[in-house]
Amino acid sequence: MANARSFDLAVVVDDDADIALAARLVLRAQFHEVVALRHPQELMPFLASNDPDIILLDLNFERGATDGAEGFRWLPLILEKDPDAAIVIITAHGGVTIAVDAIKRGAADFVTKPWSNERLLATALSAASLRQTRRAVHTERHRAAEIATPIGDFQLLGRSPAMKRVSALIDRAAPTDANVLILGENGTGKELVARELHRRSRRAAAAMVSVDLGAVTETLFESELFGHAKGAFTDAKAERIGRLQAGNGGTVFLDEIGNLPLHLQPKLLTALERREVTPVGSNRPIAIDIRLISATNMAVRNPAHEDVFRQDLLYRLNTVEIELPPLRERRDDIPLLLAHYLGLYERKYGAPRRRLAQPVTDALTEYDWPGNVRALRHASERAVILAEGDDYLLDDFPLSRREQQTTISMAAVVPLAGDLNLERAERQMVERALHKHHFNISLAAAELGLTRASLYRRMEKHGL
Repeated sequence: MANARSFDLAVVVDDDADIALAARLVLRAQFHEVVALRHPQELMPFLASNDPDIILLDLNFERGATDGAEGFRWLPLILEKDPDAAIVIITAHGGVTIAVDAIKRGAADFVTKPWSNERLLATALSAASLRQTRRAVHTERHRAAEIATPIGDFQLLGRSPAMKRVSALIDRAAPTDANVLILGENGTGKELVARELHRRSRRAAAAMVSVDLGAVTETLFESELFGHAKGAFTDAKAERIGRLQAGNGGTVFLDEIGNLPLHLQPKLLTALERREVTPVGSNRPIAIDIRLISATNMAVRNPAHEDVFRQDLLYRLNTVEIELPPLRERRDDIPLLLAHYLGLYERKYGAPRRRLAQPVTDALTEYDWPGNVRALRHASERAVILAEGDDYLLDDFPLSRREQQTTISMAAVVPLAGDLNLERAERQMVERALHKHHFNISLAAAELGLTRASLYRRMEKHGL
């Protein structure tokens, strides 16, 4: 049974029919098709509709010419047409110096006439593999550029003390190459912090490659991060570079790093320490130059979790650690975030500008927002789509029923003794509940439909 061929198309450009035939006979063992052309003038229109894996190019076409001038004239034109072209120069024994000069000008390699068939085939396959890798790198970098495209509408917003601390850490860490670990619950904005670190770094002109490890199946983790060689496993039909290599020169953001399987953590640690990766199925390490930013919502710091996350890898990841607070711990920022996202989606959907009344703002500020900023953003979008009239109503926001009843009871409380001041009305409600239950915090909180923490906040707020 014939061996499976490695590549699709090879082109031989030589005016000597015997040389072209000899090359075709050798190359057809590993290329599905081998086309022979007599002059580079025929090659240029051929490239307009074909994508060869390799081009074998003679340097001399005029009778008696030995200086390679004609080939040197065509070499940059071919590379301009296809910058990834793998061009192997064909030269006579005396033309080795010329061939080396051609390599300096962009050729992938050269073979001398008369050649050994084994040498010709090995050179051709090496050059075709090089071209395949170049294409893969460009593809990955294009994908990385798409991943890295900033979503300008979604900004890291906040003026609370907690967010000021986060901003100060970003200010100090961004200009360095230090690895950064971002901690925080889902929806707190970890990816936005990563983008901001990259945007303000010395690598900002290069790509930021993002990998959501929470969305990668365990069987593909290693290939996704480190790449794989052709034939490394059943579906590895072509060589593929990993995300660490694709981010070379830029930033790699590993989201949900806590999902990295324990058996792969040593390999990532080794890659970071040696600054090189070894693709699956390959023994050849590849140097990388990246700045690594990681994020997780797991408590990876706990030494008791050594069976889930290696502490030596943690030390390598968290040269700088930035912890994002949940939205319930930065309530001062909620009115700012609401104004931003409501305005954003009003513009996006061409909706009229509506007023957000203070009682509704207060109720939304008291809501615990289990999904954090992401949940607030989605709630704002829903409100813009569903709202009617001139004002936003609390019912326009998709709060959970229990929390919604809590916020309604506190924001829309019936005024006592004709007093319409919301702050005083809330204080009176809290006092009533506390006295009724003899300052038993659990019972008073349950009566008000609050958590103990929410009741304590209100007691502190009203000096109770």
